[in-house]
Amino acid sequence: MESLPVLLSLCAAVCSAYPLDEAARGADTSMDHVQKYLENYYNLPKDVKQFVRRRDSGPVVKKIQEMQKFLGLEVTGKLDSSTLEVMLKPRCGVPDVGHFRTFPGMPKWRKTQLTYRIVNYTSDLPREAVDSAIERALKVWEEVTPLTFSRVYEGEADIMISFAVGEHGDFSPFDGPGKALAHAYPPGPGIYGDAHFDDDEQWTKDTRGTNLFLVAAHELGHSLGLFHSANTEALMYPVYNPLTDLARFRLAQDDVDGIQSLYGPPPASSDDTPLPTESVPPPPPPPETPAMCDPALSFDAVSTLRGEVLFFKDRHFWRKSFRTLEPEFHLISSFWPSLPSGLDAAYEVTSKDSVFLFKGNQFWAIRGNELQAGYPRGIHTLGFPPTVKKIDAAMSDKDKKKTYFFVEDKYWRYDEQRRSMEPGFPKQIAEDFPGVDSQVDAVFEEFGFFYFFSGSTQLEFDPNAKKVTHVLKSNSWFNC
Repeated sequence: MESLPVLLSLCAAVCSAYPLDEAARGADTSMDHVQKYLENYYNLPKDVKQFVRRRDSGPVVKKIQEMQKFLGLEVTGKLDSSTLEVMLKPRCGVPDVGHFRTFPGMPKWRKTQLTYRIVNYTSDLPREAVDSAIERALKVWEEVTPLTFSRVYEGEADIMISFAVGEHGDFSPFDGPGKALAHAYPPGPGIYGDAHFDDDEQWTKDTRGTNLFLVAAHELGHSLGLFHSANTEALMYPVYNPLTDLARFRLAQDDVDGIQSLYGPPPASSDDTPLPTESVPPPPPPPETPAMCDPALSFDAVSTLRGEVLFFKDRHFWRKSFRTLEPEFHLISSFWPSLPSGLDAAYEVTSKDSVFLFKGNQFWAIRGNELQAGYPRGIHTLGFPPTVKKIDAAMSDKDKKKTYFFVEDKYWRYDEQRRSMEPGFPKQIAEDFPGVDSQVDAVFEEFGFFYFFSGSTQLEFDPNAKKVTHVLKSNSWFNC
């Protein structure tokens, strides 16, 4: 995946571990950190080695000067105490110089009314504290722009906010406490605009740990399209400042100028605006996000892919290989950025090395992690009548080269070789698949059986005997 998120990083070492000037030159571990710092944030070539023993190291001196200039330090080109101290402070991990390939053309939201969703919570804080921190962080930007933010509790929002540890499906794994604090993506569809927080950190309401409001306000600045600022007073300055006066916090003028360059100032207020006469009722509590082994877990779609099985749920999918016990968990957009979330159906045609995925009246074709050209297409190009608005489930019989499409209580059969619907369909599901009486959410073929999913229940169906042989939980494939 080419796009890289904005990473908020915290160095593991502390400032007292670094000696000054000459002594610093002899500290290998310190110099390893300096080397990586300049490589990561100032594009120092990785083949510049042992630079600390060379007084004439031109490229390194230039990079140190570049860093000092950007971060508002005295430009000496030397690793003096103030430079080393700043290198050890918490900071955002996006480079301060170089090519911002994830931000072409200064992306911004093309609307002013944005939605956000808190997908899950950290155990460090009460839910209401997390809600308050996120709401306050968004308010910071709302007060100086025409933007408004409304919270949703299910489905896809413009800004999806979540807590995670380690690998969490976007190719930017968190690395435990004290390092990457969070990352966020610039405006756009799918994963873009989202903000992820490392749940291995100690999130707090104050500055005794990592203040959630401060980090969220910075990250949401990136979600709205802002880069870093060289102004040390700005929220978007790359170095995290735990000494910020939270009670008196306000954006620096540099932050205001930056965000207003994208969206303009807030609309002028009017004294004639009527006051609301009724209080707005509180929103309903957010639904719980089911875990992998939740007995109530259901799937949107299931498909095989090159010997593996993909289980789709909302904007994520589990990737199950029969060679391993534990499935992998990923964001759909981390593999296929153009695909929507909340898919309706999916199936693999092995002879074409392709998986077809459906949502609403459209479908897409993928081969591996590549979206095939010419998609999406309308489902009616397959031969469905206009009365069919969406597909509930689909499955391709590898041996017979027939694809079954399930819609409510009926099914159609498609000939993959002739590329046409077979005559005599639709037929009743219950007649040809006795025992499969309820609406089908997902279905796939494996080991000579058809596996039908309906809610949290899974039916193993023998197509030769034409009967249900086992009733299972939908997540039985996850060794739950």
